[in-house]
This record gives sequence, structure tokens and C-alpha cells, in this order.
Amino acid sequence: MLPLAACAPVQTPMSKAPPTGAVATLQTAELLPAAPRAGSPRYEADRQVFLATRKLEGTSRWTLAQQDVDYATPRLMADFSCAMGAPLDATTLPKLAALVDATSNAADASTGPAKQANQRQRPFLIDPGVTCQSTDRLKTSFDYPSGHATRGWAVGLVLAELAPDRASDLLLRSRAFADSRVVCGVHNLSAVEAGAMNGAAVVAVLHASPSFQGSLADAKRELEAYRAANPVTADVKCAAEKALIEPAPY
Repeated sequence: MLPLAACAPVQTPMSKAPPTGAVATLQTAELLPAAPRAGSPRYEADRQVFLATRKLEGTSRWTLAQQDVDYATPRLMADFSCAMGAPLDATTLPKLAALVDATSNAADASTGPAKQANQRQRPFLIDPGVTCQSTDRLKTSFDYPSGHATRGWAVGLVLAELAPDRASDLLLRSRAFADSRVVCGVHNLSAVEAGAMNGAAVVAVLHASPSFQGSLADAKRELEAYRAANPVTADVKCAAEKALIEPAPY
């Protein structure tokens, strides 16, 4: 089990004010399809996926899901390091860290209304099964859409824009980050799929913000200079990570 504190977002010292105004008019509760209702095929599919993925406990994929619980900016950047082909350190790359922070905050702001509108139970409250993290606080929060998945996809899309030559690997890591919530047993598959849609919508709206565009340009210059000084090298650990996350875990 990971400590409960790992579930809470942590702001980095270099954070800028989140561009939440740009997403204030994004009606995610209307954009997303309604969460599956009890007895529907999608509802039963969620249950089957939850039960089937409990067998992953103790595997390498389970360990990765535990790592992905922490979605604070420094940890999230590190999670995308292999996909970027270079270590992403929040202290070394403050402009990128500020952009990731702002994107994450906007993603988080978008999920609350949709969660409240759907009030979907988390899978471990429907069927018994082990989870990769403590559920004490999760029991009182809703499932749909997944905030982790929304954040992971939003950040991955922004990183792919900054480094289009690494887009496939970066978006694969976004998918795996979202899949980790299913592996962990704390989100239904439908909630993770809705998070992907939600994250894409957030990024689309953020692009209308001049401050976001400015932060994007600043981070791109910083990242390009950093990558030029730190060329991609073969990494056994990164190759193993990619082999682990390429297949869907369900």
C-alpha cells in the first residue's frame, strides 16, 4: 500500500496561477456520455474488467500502478522521462514544470462537475477486490470521470506538442498512466475512457488562452535546449517499461 498522502496533488514552488478561467466554460458534465447505469452492458463490462484485473496484484504492472498514484508535478514529469527519452526533472526544467502544473490544475478543475453530475461508485464499492492504494478517502469520492486519467492525458498531449518526435511514446505513457487506475482497482474502465476525452477537451480549450500559449512557447524553448544537451541514449529500464505498458492490462 502507498501512503495516503501520495494521492494528493502537490504544487511545485515554480507554479504559476492555473489558467482555470480558460476552462471555466467547459461543461464536462454535458460533454461526456453519462456514466454506465446498473444492469447496462457497459456497467457489467466495468465489473468484469475490475474482477479480471485483480489477478495483477504483485506483478510488475501492479508496481507501476502504485507508482502512478502520485501525480504531483515532479513525480508526473519523472513518469514521462522514458517516453521523452531524457530525464524530466522539475528543478532542472522550471518552465516545463510550471506548464505541467498549470495543465494539471486545469484538468483537475474540469472533473469535479462531471463527477458530481454522475455520482458513479468506484469499483471496489461494487465488488470486493484488492486495490493498490488505500481507499479510505476514495470511498467518499466519485469514480467518473477519472481525475488521474484526465490529468495524465492532458499533460501527455501537451508534452507531445512540445516534442512531436516523441509523440507516440508520450501518448502511450498517457494511456498507461490512465490504465494504472484500472489496474489499481480504484477506477472503472469507463471512467478512465471518459478521462481521456476530458483531458483532450481541456487541452483544446487551454489553447485559447494567451497566457497558456506563452507558457507553452517558454517551455518549448527550454525543453529543446535541454534535449539538445542531453541526446537520447539506449536505456534498458526504459525498454522494459515500454514492453510492460504496450499491451492493455485488461
